[in-house]
Order: sequence, then C-alpha cells, then structure tokens
Amino acid sequence: MTLTAGALCLGGIVLFVCLAAYALLAFDVPGTRSDAALFDAYVWRVARFTLLQASLSTGLSILFAIPVARALARQAGFPGRVWIIRLMALPLGLPALVAALGLIGIWGRQGVLNTAFAALGLDQPVSIYGLSGILLAHVFFNMPLAARLMLGGLERIPGEYWLVGANLGMRPLSIFRFIEWPVIRGLLPGIAGLIFMLCATSFTLVLILGGGPAASTIEVAIYQALRFDFDPPRAIALSLLQIAVTSALLVAIRFLTPTADEGHGGGRRVRRFDGRGRLGRVADGLAIALAVLFVALPLGSVVSAGLRADLLRLAGEPLVRRALVTSIVIALVSGLLCVVATAVMIRARQAVLASRHPSALHRGFASGLSAGSSLVLLVPPVVLGAGWFLLLRPFGDITVFAPLLVILINMLMALPFVYRVLEPAMATHAARTARLAASLGLGGWHRLRFIDWPGLKKPLLMGLSFACALSLGDLGAVALFGSQDMVTLPWLLYSRMASYRSTDAAGLALVLGLVCLVLTIAGTPSAGNDDRRRHDAAA
Repeated sequence: MTLTAGALCLGGIVLFVCLAAYALLAFDVPGTRSDAALFDAYVWRVARFTLLQASLSTGLSILFAIPVARALARQAGFPGRVWIIRLMALPLGLPALVAALGLIGIWGRQGVLNTAFAALGLDQPVSIYGLSGILLAHVFFNMPLAARLMLGGLERIPGEYWLVGANLGMRPLSIFRFIEWPVIRGLLPGIAGLIFMLCATSFTLVLILGGGPAASTIEVAIYQALRFDFDPPRAIALSLLQIAVTSALLVAIRFLTPTADEGHGGGRRVRRFDGRGRLGRVADGLAIALAVLFVALPLGSVVSAGLRADLLRLAGEPLVRRALVTSIVIALVSGLLCVVATAVMIRARQAVLASRHPSALHRGFASGLSAGSSLVLLVPPVVLGAGWFLLLRPFGDITVFAPLLVILINMLMALPFVYRVLEPAMATHAARTARLAASLGLGGWHRLRFIDWPGLKKPLLMGLSFACALSLGDLGAVALFGSQDMVTLPWLLYSRMASYRSTDAAGLALVLGLVCLVLTIAGTPSAGNDDRRRHDAAA
C-alpha cells in the first residue's frame, strides 16, 4: 500500500511536469519558428542579464555575510544575540512583495534615505529600480541566509581548535586563515549554488524592481511574453533556456559541493578567546549593527506604512476579504497536499530501502522518489505555468482551471523545502519506532494515530506552515492565471502598486506579512527554547 501511494505521488508529479514540458515543445504557431526565437537578440540579452544579476547578487551576499557570521560567532555574549539570529530568519519567510515594499520605503525615490539626502541638499543619488534595486533586494533576502549557514559551520568547530589557537598566540588574521576560512571555504560552494539558483529564478522582485525590459530575468520575460505580448514562440524559447540554465546549475551544485569536513574533537565546550579586545568588539559590533539595520529597517517601514493605511476601510472592502479568503484556502489546500505527498514519498522510499538486498529496480525507484521532490527546481513555477497555459488554451477560458493549477504549482514549489524538513525527522522516527510498531503489530491508521503522529507532529506542522507561507506569498502562478474571478492577496497587492495606490498596498502588505508570520510561528512552537539552550551553552 505504501509503495503504491508513493508511486502514485511520484507519477502525478512527473506527469504534471512532463505535460507542461510537452505543451511547450509541441506548441506551433503557423508561420513562426520557435528555434528562430531562441537565437533572438532579446532572448540572449535577457539570459545575459539573468546570469549577471545572479552572479553579482551571490557575490555581494556572501561578501557581506562573512563578517556578520564571524562577528556573531565571536561575540557569544552580544546583547540580544538570540533575537538577532531570529531576525536573520525573517526574510526567508517574508513574501517578496512585502519585502519589495519595505525596500522601496527605505531606498525608494520618496524613501527615508533619499529624503535625508534631499534635506542635506543632495540630488537623491539612490535608485531602487533597475540592476541596483534587484541586487539590493537579493542581498536583503540572501545575506541573512548565508550568514546563518556560515554561523552554523563556525559554531561546529571543535573547542580544541580555539584552545590550540590561544596557546599559540594566534592573531585574528591567523585565526581566520587557519581555523575559520577552511570551514567557510567548504561551505561556500553549497551556499553560493543555492543563492545563485534563487537569484537566477527570481520573479517577483525583478517584476517589481526591474524598472523595464532592460532589467528582465528569464522568468519575467516568459510572463511578459504570454500575459502581455502573447508570443508563444518566444515564451517557448525562454522556457527551454530556463530549463537548460537550471539543469546546469543543479549539476554544478551537485558536483561542486564537497563533503563537509569541520574537524574532529573530544567534545570540549567551545570557548573562543579572540575578539575580546576593544578593537575586535567595536568591529564586530559595527558589523552586527549594520546587518541588523539593513534587515530591520525595511521590515519597520512595512509596519509603519501599513499602520498609516486605513485598515478598517480595507477590511470592509469585499474584494479584499475575498482575496484574503482565496489566498488562505489556496495556501491551506496546497500546504496539506504538499505535506501529505512528501510524507508518502518519504515513507515509500524508506520502505524500499528497508529491504536487506533491494533490487536495481527498487533502488532506482527510491532515487526517483528523492529526485521527484526537487523536480520543480529543474522546471520552475513560471515555466510550468507557461506550459499549462498553452496546454489548456484550446479548451476555452483558462481562468476556469486557474484555482486548481495555482494550488498544484504552489504545492510543487514548496515540495523541495518540505522534503528537507521532513526527511531527516522521519528517518530518525523510523529508526526509533519501526521495531516497536512491528512487535505490537500496529499498522495503517492505528500506527499513524498512536506512534507516528505524536512523534512527527512538530516537523509535520513546521512543514505545513512553511508550505502555506510560501503559497500565501507567491505571485508567480497567480500572475499568469489571476483574473477578476480569482484574486489573491499578492495579486491584489501587486495591482494596487501598479495603479499607484501605495497606501492601500502598504496596508495589504502589512496584512500579508502578519498572516505569513503567524503561520511561521505556528509551525515552530519550540524554536525559542532551542535557541535559548544554545545561547546558554555558548555563554
């Protein structure tokens, strides 16, 4: 039964993706050639800009993350350190539309910085639109991610290393060169590959902050080709190019990421002796303060602008209420489907590998279950939407199918992340309870109720909240299929921004951000206690 359910989930995912790819490859417009569009100068210009902004965004994110991670690792007793690390996690769960509004509030033409420069008699030198705005937004999202990943690696360095460094009288530069840098260098390929993939497939931020065709990524160009120009050959060419780029990135990440080697120790408590001098404390404090300001100011701008909006009037608008209900329903359904499909695929993979001597067919099936969870990274949501847009167009009004397509695409979008949350938790749970369940003869519903649910409730709720938050803030699928009959909160927010109703957009951004924050908190009920225990141990 478990293997059948896993096969059905994997087959459904592969079929959904393959049908979209088939629609792109098989679509033909009389008198046009998609291969000619592939070599169009515009297509290659978009591809060059995509790779350029992704490379610059990755480099800047890592460059700024290194001093922040080192400062947080060295200053274990820094005031509010636990809350600063939590703050670094907020951009990961923040909808891109909300972050874009916050960045515009700080860096935009009428933002805080340009207003201050104008008061000093300067000519508003900061521009949020174009390449500079895209880089700024990507660094806002990805610098905290890189800093947290590096911080985790630095905190895993054995305590003996720091003791030896202190006994040898190592200076800060020597400590960085011989102790910290080898760890960071081992983490860099994986971190850089992940950030590059996120930036190369960026859609919402580029759509909002690109400022025009000169600053368009491949995904934005696909959306424009279908939604505004209705140029299927160009959309097909761009989609194939996007698949080629993401395939190359996934292969590069797979082969360039080394096995982590962070040293071995005897379990001695980590106690760092560097960074205790006045100069070190000032430098680390400055790095942490700048990172906090960079992340907190846009978030504060969203809250401030949202509170100035007429929230009661917005709450009374039928369109706003319908958009909120539609968004929540889509998020809950897609989140539940994502968690169920992920859990079924993981359980099926465990059942296959539990055999002492699995056949080549079984090993291939297990590998397919694991790879199927990451299939959306190969064929991004906008490409999937483009394929289904072309596939369903002959059947009439596409908006009839819009809710189902948005739910399925959002489910696939969250699948890789939920898989990485549930897989280690389910593996540990299976190792601890498999023999107990077998000895008691429990299976099916009774095992789920009495053994699996109590042990897996927290990771399942975490995966559900994360999937719901991703779906709630997504604009990619809705941008293609949204209409007057199906309006979500992100789509309504984008529409208000496009019509220069900035006050309403600020209020909607606050509501959207708060709902996503509630979902994130609901899925991590014990995160605070874990952070406090780690902080006490470090102190």
